[in-house]
Amino acid sequence: MLTQESLDFLKDLTQNNNREWFHSNKKRYENHLKKPFVNLVGAFIERFQQHDPGIQIAPKDAIFRINRDIRFSKDKSPYKTNVSAIISPKGRKGKEYPGFYLHIERGRLMMGGGAYFMEKDTLYQLRQSIIHQLDRFQQLYQDPTFQEKFEEGIQGDKNKRLPKEFQEAAAKEPYVANKQFYYMAELDPKHILQDDFLDFAESYYLASKPFNDFLVEGMGMG
Repeated sequence: MLTQESLDFLKDLTQNNNREWFHSNKKRYENHLKKPFVNLVGAFIERFQQHDPGIQIAPKDAIFRINRDIRFSKDKSPYKTNVSAIISPKGRKGKEYPGFYLHIERGRLMMGGGAYFMEKDTLYQLRQSIIHQLDRFQQLYQDPTFQEKFEEGIQGDKNKRLPKEFQEAAAKEPYVANKQFYYMAELDPKHILQDDFLDFAESYYLASKPFNDFLVEGMGMG
């Protein structure tokens, strides 16, 4: 599991984001951040498998690389200053597949999920599912436990113009216009160091699972 040394490394990396510093601190990275985070994600996967047997992935399939892709970026910092993972049956390579997202950086813990990257056809199918099951959709995002955990509710960019077949429904339910359907909780990173962090994280996963299941089904990925 992560320790204060893990968080201290992320803090120092934020202040020394260059290859020379990283290479001279490689053992520190391996021992205090990389390996503990792999173990943490592995523990998450084992927990979540109890609720979704379809999650048959290894930690390496869920964890995003710490190296940044700087080919098309003005920011040439070589490393991310966070560790993150997406836990789902498809892992980090299943960009469209709704999953549970974990993000840890200096002074910040984020947990959430949903559908962030959606292709045109998949979005169309999900919108049709929402229209045909509007009551169920609304009950899911209005669920008190979901709202308690994810206070900002459903987030995402919206289409300014919609196909005619969705315009009437969007007037009744504005989320129909969304191009993304994700939710996120920003939390105090002190939770990471507590003994009950797995239980704490599992409570967010369980609060989000019914809505995520609706997305998976509605997108035709179930």
